[in-house]
Amino acid sequence: MTLAARRRMPARTVLLDRSLEELPLFRLSDSGEDSAITYITDSGGRWRVLASPGDRLPGTFDQDVYVELMRRFHEARQPADGAMTFTLHAFLRSMGRHVDGRTYEQLRSALSRLERTTLESTGSYFDAAGASVADLSFTVLSSAIVERRRLMDRHQLALFPSVVAAEPGEARVTLSPVVRQNVAAKHVIAISLNRYLALPSPVARRLYRLLEVARADDVLTWRVALDRLREQLPLSQRYPSHLQRVLQPAHQMLKEAGIVRNAVIRQSQRQWFVDYVLAGKLG
Repeated sequence: MTLAARRRMPARTVLLDRSLEELPLFRLSDSGEDSAITYITDSGGRWRVLASPGDRLPGTFDQDVYVELMRRFHEARQPADGAMTFTLHAFLRSMGRHVDGRTYEQLRSALSRLERTTLESTGSYFDAAGASVADLSFTVLSSAIVERRRLMDRHQLALFPSVVAAEPGEARVTLSPVVRQNVAAKHVIAISLNRYLALPSPVARRLYRLLEVARADDVLTWRVALDRLREQLPLSQRYPSHLQRVLQPAHQMLKEAGIVRNAVIRQSQRQWFVDYVLAGKLG
């Protein structure tokens, strides 16, 4: 998407489940063949992301699909049943993605992964309705069905040059009741979709969402251990020098976007930390 196109986009707010944003879900690198993510919270709870047999863990494209799904859920006034219907073409356009056969297939695969990837909480996911961490297992989407339009509809596509005739697909998805419950309870963070899409790095996009979790605690500075941040994002790199090479470009993007005033990776005694100074609340 060009800068001019981004500037023409109306301001759009996306509400995200704060509990889910605190936990790792989407892989931010293509290396490795891990079929699970395991994360231990500060209170000793365990969080696991388990890939469906034969599939991989959700990745960088999938995290953008998730954000767009949440935008649509908010825009639709949070339907009680969590159901949303959309064409694949319109969905990809909203994401700022080029529409072609490859991205159609990416989107179909991402929706399937969000339906089939198991999220398992043992005292790690905060249930706002129950005001406590919960033991539960769920998926981001409780159902996801993608169908081609009826043949009679496809015959009409030639009348509309703006529609890509190669893939007149329509999706019907249902957002998990677990996620819907936290959103309904207003246990959320808010991000600007325009700013999110303007960040060119998947790491910067994930950091933006995680920093908004820190902002929700009414803090303007956030110190996090480098190892802890690596687990929470998550990143596959382990050595501080390697993590710095990944994080520093993302930090620069966040500063240029006005999301943080400063981000410094420093060593204190034998431990590495990242110190963030958040910018003012974004409109």
